Amino acid sequence: MNQAAQSADPPAFITVGTGDLSRQIAVRARRGAAPGLFWLGGFNSDMTGTKALALDAWAAEHGRACVRFDYSGHGESGGRFADGTIGRWLEESVAVFREVCRGPQVVIGSSMGGWMALLLARELLNQPGEAALAGLVLIAPAPDFTEELMWKGFSKEIRTEIETKGVWMRPSEYGEPYPITRALIEDGRNHLLLGGAINVGCPVRILQGARDPDVPWQHAFALTHRLPADDVVLTMIQDGDHRLSRPQDIARMLAAVGEIG
Repeated sequence: MNQAAQSADPPAFITVGTGDLSRQIAVRARRGAAPGLFWLGGFNSDMTGTKALALDAWAAEHGRACVRFDYSGHGESGGRFADGTIGRWLEESVAVFREVCRGPQVVIGSSMGGWMALLLARELLNQPGEAALAGLVLIAPAPDFTEELMWKGFSKEIRTEIETKGVWMRPSEYGEPYPITRALIEDGRNHLLLGGAINVGCPVRILQGARDPDVPWQHAFALTHRLPADDVVLTMIQDGDHRLSRPQDIARMLAAVGEIG
């Protein structure tokens, strides 16, 4: 099956949560050999982005399993984006990983997906299952972004609007303004990682653009210092932006995936 056909096929859905918190999560799973690949997308992104499709095409070429999905409020999944929180999206990430993946997995997380990948790793260390981590590939990872890259950088006026109205519509260079909610900020504080050591139990490869306007390279350095010293490699791409979706950036991502597994 070629890349276009894989993307055009309707996704499968799994239910996460119960009662009023139930939501349908869209999943695309390619069967293949281990280690499988597990994609975690960014904030306000979906599983049809350039990097996700390139990863799926690479998996098809190499006969590897590959799982992609959309968080609730994203892409083809149910729910409202404005209802999303780090804890809610983490619950979905863990649910899809445990239900769909088997055996060793290389988890590839982009931007917010990097935070999700680190939280997923912690969850799996605490409660192992049928699938385990073979390694992490983090692209412009943004752990703690709700606090470090949003709240701390917001003006007093924006903070007041979020606190009093519960939401602020943030302008975007990539499309329409999108909501930043009080629930997102407050829940994010329950999942902060950069205050101490981060144990993931597997090799880590980090790709970071030096010209990233959304996640400064200093953020990647701070993360690296929190990870174990063994088998953690940070690659700084001097002319790289946040998306890291150029052909040469995609090649680096795939090389990192191939190196780990």
